Amino acid sequence: MLKIFLLSLSVLCVNLYSMGQQQLASPKIINYNNLEYKAGLQNWSTTQDERGILYFGNNEGLLTFNGRYWNLHQLPNQTIIRSVKLDSENKIFVGGQDDIGYFAPQSNGELKFNSLKHLIPEEDRNFADIWNIVIHNDEVFFMEFTKILHYKGNRIRVFKSDTEWKFLEKSGERIYAQEEGHGLLIFDGEVWKPVVEDTNFTLPDLNGVTELGVDSTLFSSTDHGLYLLHNNEFTRYQTDFDNLLTNHRINCMVSINDQWIGLGTKSAGLLIMNKQGKLLQQYAYNEGMQTNNIRSIFIDQNKGLWVGLDDGIDYIDINGAIKQIHPDQNKRVTGYASSFFHDKLYIGTSDGLYQFKFNEKEEDLSFSKGKFSPVRFSTGQVWNLQEVNNHLLMAHEEGAFFIENGTSYQIYPTPGTWIFQPSSNIMPSNKVYIGTYTGLSEIDFKDGAFLHQKHMEGLSESLRFMIMDYQHQVIWGSHPYRGVFKIDLSDNQSRIEKTTIFSAKDGLPSDLYNYLFRIKNRIVVATEDGIYEFDQDTHKFKASDLVNRALEGVSIQHLQEDKQGNIWYVSNKTVSVIDFSKPNEKHPFSIIHLPELSGKVVGGHESITPLDANNIFIGANKGFFHINYEKYRNNITRPDILIGKVSLFGKKDSVVFGGHTQLKGKPTEKASPIIFSSTQNSLHFEYSSTLFGQFSNLEYSYLLEGFDKQWSTWNNKSEKDYTNLPAGDYTFKVKSRNNLGNESTISTYSFTVLPAWYNTVWSYCCYLLILTGSIYLILKRQKKKHLKEQKHLKKYHQLEIDRNEKEIVKLRNEKLQADINHKNQELASTTMHLVQRGKVLTKIKEELLYLGKNHSLESESADFKRLLKLINEVERSDSDWDRFSLHFDHVHSNFLSILKEKYPDLTPNELKLCAFVKMNLSSKEIAQLLSISLKAVEVGRYRLRKKLQITPETNLFDFLIQSTADHDHNDSSN
Repeated sequence: MLKIFLLSLSVLCVNLYSMGQQQLASPKIINYNNLEYKAGLQNWSTTQDERGILYFGNNEGLLTFNGRYWNLHQLPNQTIIRSVKLDSENKIFVGGQDDIGYFAPQSNGELKFNSLKHLIPEEDRNFADIWNIVIHNDEVFFMEFTKILHYKGNRIRVFKSDTEWKFLEKSGERIYAQEEGHGLLIFDGEVWKPVVEDTNFTLPDLNGVTELGVDSTLFSSTDHGLYLLHNNEFTRYQTDFDNLLTNHRINCMVSINDQWIGLGTKSAGLLIMNKQGKLLQQYAYNEGMQTNNIRSIFIDQNKGLWVGLDDGIDYIDINGAIKQIHPDQNKRVTGYASSFFHDKLYIGTSDGLYQFKFNEKEEDLSFSKGKFSPVRFSTGQVWNLQEVNNHLLMAHEEGAFFIENGTSYQIYPTPGTWIFQPSSNIMPSNKVYIGTYTGLSEIDFKDGAFLHQKHMEGLSESLRFMIMDYQHQVIWGSHPYRGVFKIDLSDNQSRIEKTTIFSAKDGLPSDLYNYLFRIKNRIVVATEDGIYEFDQDTHKFKASDLVNRALEGVSIQHLQEDKQGNIWYVSNKTVSVIDFSKPNEKHPFSIIHLPELSGKVVGGHESITPLDANNIFIGANKGFFHINYEKYRNNITRPDILIGKVSLFGKKDSVVFGGHTQLKGKPTEKASPIIFSSTQNSLHFEYSSTLFGQFSNLEYSYLLEGFDKQWSTWNNKSEKDYTNLPAGDYTFKVKSRNNLGNESTISTYSFTVLPAWYNTVWSYCCYLLILTGSIYLILKRQKKKHLKEQKHLKKYHQLEIDRNEKEIVKLRNEKLQADINHKNQELASTTMHLVQRGKVLTKIKEELLYLGKNHSLESESADFKRLLKLINEVERSDSDWDRFSLHFDHVHSNFLSILKEKYPDLTPNELKLCAFVKMNLSSKEIAQLLSISLKAVEVGRYRLRKKLQITPETNLFDFLIQSTADHDHNDSSN
């Protein structure tokens, strides 16, 4: 029972100690739980490569973090990794269960595990967990409880223990190990030698080591605190929190900087002490950590603190310029007002007023030690804290109070006080005006005391913002929904003479959201359109030239000037500062935004208290922020940028670059161009910065050279997609910058998208051949077509010629036919003339013969005989026939000549008969022409047919026509 009582008492003392002594402000703590990084709960060790990528030994494998993206790389047997270390070549050595080796990037930037187990002698290849890894030059030591594996020169040597290896760690150039029963050993060349020869001194189980000074090494033990090795002698290292160490067990120890040492405990969180053994800081669950059980501590390249927990990972921005104040860790109340008065810090919250009494005061007050305690009788909503006449006044929901000796004393009980304003700028002021829920009040100050309140009639609006214009003896007030009030006082300032309301019609940009402040001894109004001032000449408001209209268009809710003349302002819950110590090209100042505070200040009740350049206090939704602005603006850390992953869209296992670079020390090889096919033309890029403490401050800009024409606008997106890129050579470039304008170098990734098969050089050659062939075929076809057209034209021309010739022939034939017709007419006329003449002669002859008979003329009469003879001669005359035949042959293409030639046996009379038949004359007409009887004509026809050898069925006319036509045809063919 006594032991239990003493233990409980010691724990109580420790808790009282930790509660009594606390640091004013805590740095930003970022929590990463297993749901976010998607791996196991416990994280055993941490390391970082030269590019800033972090590596965690996790229950499920090797966990990597590049500032934005987490990735898990498992061992082949998927076991836990308790230890991880990097060598000079950036090989990531890990120790798992029953396996050891290292991860190294492949050519595509993805990590691949390379096992070294095959180098272990076969009889020692079975082992349990590797609890720690030590790298010294080109040697790697792996510690398992029963053996230490020494890897050097592609060979592994085994140091077995007949008991148990407890500890393995490196400090400076020395490698320490603890073996049960043999004490602390040091590696000397090829063997382990005892550090201390004193066998009477028994060390507890060690778990950490760090250099404390020249020839002084500090060791941590699990249950017995700290030990110092100096001049080969061990002694207990006393601290002012030894009880805390022994009761909460130490899990790990690391040197944070030249003065600080971090201790990770099992149940008390992270302890930071100086080298004199004094506890400086403690971070545990109450300060925002996920758990108090710390497995590992690691300091990154930017001096940020990474804590591997039993349940997650925490990042502590221990050197950050922004920290948070929680006057009551259990309540996390909202901060509304702050004041530094008589060497105490007062914090006004939604739950009353707290004071912080400094036990140790630092230049940066956030590091100062002390204790928060509530101010008595201040419970309730605190609206404002102001120092008036060397008294601290508190504007409270229950009235006005002054603070003295940790107690608040009520000046008057009327509810609802906003603000205090002395009637004179010369202190002490004998009268103080008060803005209340119901208008303007005053209290008198006499004999060092504030007298009771007096309400001033004439204004019943709530006066949350109020400024005294000492030059014109006017009080300016404002209400966010009413406008700006000008309150004219009587000569003795005891009553309100007149109240004038100013709104949008008087020059303000709006009737709403106008807030009064005194900046650089000028009364200004923060509006929806920057800063405005009252013009005494025009009695209207106009845009202020206070900051050259740099805030034009900016909605401002709060303004505050610090001692250096910088102007702090809040715009829509975003805190910024107009810094006159940093002029730029456009203005004699720079505007610096503090994105870390965005959305975290109290909207509508903003509070900024600038004590000095190292201590700015800003009210927050939970407590207060402390800003070391001098440290913040001098943060010249240049952000880095790295491309974390490049992948193709819609492809399985489509990662083409895993974000890790080739190992250092390997022969430099000319990088092969990264080539994608035409179908792999949609890429996803992920990029990040490893400036872990400034995640919210960082912006990114990117450019795809060969596609984009200019850099993108700055934004906080850390990924970019490009789809359906045309064929070509590309270089993706990305850079980052912080809110102070510091830009990183440019990170690049070059690649080539091949053209489609139909868009390659060979394709173009084929296209050229096809085009040439097509042109040739087209030309050939055109030529053929041309020749065909020429032939057609020639044929057409010939046809035209033939047609013309036919026309000519036709015309000629028509002329000939006309001539023939004419001649036929003549011939017919001649024939008819001959027929008529024959008829006449016959008639004359008949008449003469008749007359001879009837008149008994003698036939022998000479005259009569001569006349008859003459008529007969005329009838028998061949002259007419000769003329007829000649004319007939001319008209009928030598008809008679052809017949005569063809049928030489024909007599003249038969030829005449043929001619008359050809003329299609009747037998009667033929008889008259031949002066023969009709019967003689028939006999002549018969004889003619016989000579011509014509059958009775053949028409004589047709035969004659055909016979002469055949003769003409034969002549033409010949």
